[in-house]
Amino acid sequence: MTKRNWKRTQPSSLRNALELCKDYAKERHNLSVERIADRMGLSDHWTVYKWIQTGRIPANMIRAYETVCGINYATRWLAASGGSLLIDIPSGRNASAEDMQTLQSVLNDAAGRLLQFYAGKAQAADTLAAIQQAMEGLAWHRGNVEKHLQPELELGGY
Repeated sequence: MTKRNWKRTQPSSLRNALELCKDYAKERHNLSVERIADRMGLSDHWTVYKWIQTGRIPANMIRAYETVCGINYATRWLAASGGSLLIDIPSGRNASAEDMQTLQSVLNDAAGRLLQFYAGKAQAADTLAAIQQAMEGLAWHRGNVEKHLQPELELGGY
């Protein structure tokens, strides 16, 4: 079994996002649904199973669930389903060669998926996920360049 590339995975529904969060927590942090529920302060782990099965979770529990699982797939899906991009807050730091190589790889993957899709060799969901990731990468770098031009003052101790 090959390992999933979690950075390139995009949820296709809220139910799928909740399931991906659970799978990530299991693979990366060795957390069972019972341990997730316990860390969220829930008395019954069946509640988490119900959320995953139905794709319905109270809005005030999304952040807690994602924090325990260690990844924000539900928030990503909510943003994408509303026609928005979700990017980490840029810091204005200089981009490293590795950052640029990652961006180039993501953009190349998106272009490749588009070519495959139009040739009838790729699924629409995979193509959309690649495009979403490319747009998020470019948006982050756009924000980072803006932040670099107007850096924030460090608020440190005296």
